[in-house]
Amino acid sequence: MSPRWRLRSLRLLVFAVFSAAASNWLYLAKLSSVGSISEEETCEKLKGLIQRQVQMCKRNLEVMDSVRRGAQLAIEECQYQFRNRRWNCSTLDSLPVFGKVVTQGTREAAFVYAISSAGVAFAVTRACSSGELEKCGCDRTVHGVSPQGFQWSGCSDNIAYGVAFSQSFVDVRERSKGASSSRALMNLHNNEAGRKAILTHMRVECKCHGVSGSCEVKTCWRAVPPFRQVGHALKEKFDGATEVEPRRVGSSRALVPRNAQFKPHTDEDLVYLEPSPDFCEQDVRSGVLGTRGRTCNKTSKAIDGCELLCCGRGFHTAQVELAERCSCKFHWCCFVKCRQCQRLVELHTCR
Repeated sequence: MSPRWRLRSLRLLVFAVFSAAASNWLYLAKLSSVGSISEEETCEKLKGLIQRQVQMCKRNLEVMDSVRRGAQLAIEECQYQFRNRRWNCSTLDSLPVFGKVVTQGTREAAFVYAISSAGVAFAVTRACSSGELEKCGCDRTVHGVSPQGFQWSGCSDNIAYGVAFSQSFVDVRERSKGASSSRALMNLHNNEAGRKAILTHMRVECKCHGVSGSCEVKTCWRAVPPFRQVGHALKEKFDGATEVEPRRVGSSRALVPRNAQFKPHTDEDLVYLEPSPDFCEQDVRSGVLGTRGRTCNKTSKAIDGCELLCCGRGFHTAQVELAERCSCKFHWCCFVKCRQCQRLVELHTCR
């Protein structure tokens, strides 16, 4: 092997290790055997954290269970949003959790990073508002009377703290490397886009006060949106993600659209560096499970349809008997009684 090829192979290996390590903290979501992260020694044993994350864990023990919940939220939401796609966000027991899919600079990796950083910000914010954490509580800066005439009061979600913690914990790998590589720039951008998805969809919740339920006085507070709404927003950003490349802008490097005809991306958009594989065939080493055996929709022309999901290989059709409740009746007082009915349905699975 020539010195040039040895150097290229070494660079590829370093890139793969670097990219994989950045999302390994998601492994926390699979640590069901750990009841609670309540001792500094536990931080040392957590698989997938880099040293600076271990240090943050030791300094913020009470927050780490929220980080784990955020990782679980991210994985569950990813699997929901991509349930009908060729890549369905399947997790593996290895590190990284999604296999080598996240080591490539694809739009799938962009979504994983965005939903993960959003998950941590969301979970930590909720923990603050519910009183689980001593370091934070409700956002008391939201007060007074709004231009709409209602009274800001109640317990506004402390999204500022949740976002700040997510920035510190999730971004630490890229920032420790100086954020000079193309992949680090991509990861940092998508991490921030995930958090922006929460900030953009913050909502106002209110409660009316007055005689007989009238709304003479209305108190309101700011609340994070349901995480499903955050996932849906990021899924839309995934579909419209921008392919970018690094360029020197002044004294620093920045990501710009690869196609000059495309408008520049915003802070809320997802960006990626390289095209995605087709995810049709199984490649266990890369964490790609393929689509063989997946259930498809025979009548759909979209990606969940048998033609596209099965990658043109065709599909099997089988008659399956489903048991379901039927002929339900309400009985006074107070229960519902149903019969158990059997129904034959056609099930289509990819060859």
